[in-house]
Amino acid sequence: MIKRLPIEHGREVVLHFTIKLSDDSVADSTKMSGKPAKCRMGDGSLTDNFEACLVGLRAGDEREFELAPEDAFGEPNRDNIYQVDRTKFTDQTKPEVGAIIAFTQPDGTDLPGIVRAVNERFVTIDFNHPLAGQRVRFAVEIIEVNP
Repeated sequence: MIKRLPIEHGREVVLHFTIKLSDDSVADSTKMSGKPAKCRMGDGSLTDNFEACLVGLRAGDEREFELAPEDAFGEPNRDNIYQVDRTKFTDQTKPEVGAIIAFTQPDGTDLPGIVRAVNERFVTIDFNHPLAGQRVRFAVEIIEVNP
């Protein structure tokens, strides 16, 4: 008989998750891609309260729990909102409210920003996570728990 390990600090967890908003719409789901997520408990990739919701679950378990903004994607930070000179944009990256534009960082990685406002001189770009400030529900399906 195979022993199903419980989730606890230091263990690797493979899971499917679905993020639901307050109106029951789905914001993201690993099930859409068919690729489950993998994390190690305590590595800092999840908030403490998110991890606390997973502790004790085992492969095959399914749960749904609600997280406050600070336990999910954080609160919006005003320091992550920038005014960018409109002349910095080209026809290929035409700024339109609601558009997500990737900005290349000095290290070569891309950082997505959401266009929040456009006027004749400036484009307001919000680099906060799109779900920052929102209460969300996570539905999880635990696939594996490894030492």
